[in-house]
Amino acid sequence: MNIEAFREYCIAKKSVTEEFPFDEQTLVFKVMGKMFALSALERMPPQVNLKCDPERAIELRETYDGSIIPGYHMSKVHWNTVYLEGVPPKLICELVDHSYDLIVSKFTKKMKSAFDALP
Repeated sequence: MNIEAFREYCIAKKSVTEEFPFDEQTLVFKVMGKMFALSALERMPPQVNLKCDPERAIELRETYDGSIIPGYHMSKVHWNTVYLEGVPPKLICELVDHSYDLIVSKFTKKMKSAFDALP
């Protein structure tokens, strides 16, 4: 998967915005203002950071040794860095969904109501 396909998959999700809050090179995807994915666009090979359940994060790192590593500049417990060229596209989509779902599951009641009311 290339970075543009990754971007298109992320922004197609409900209530997702993209922005550059840190610098001009770090693209961040948020759902209802909460970050679930980011990519340092200048890094080669292309890589993204995705939130992950801690137990699953360890399992993925062991299974995809070198292609999925602890999150670069992130909490090593809750984030993974995924090299887009080293992981099957289907799995990348599953990991994006997992990250997005983790964030949505932690919404407050007020945020969940607002989210549910969106088309």
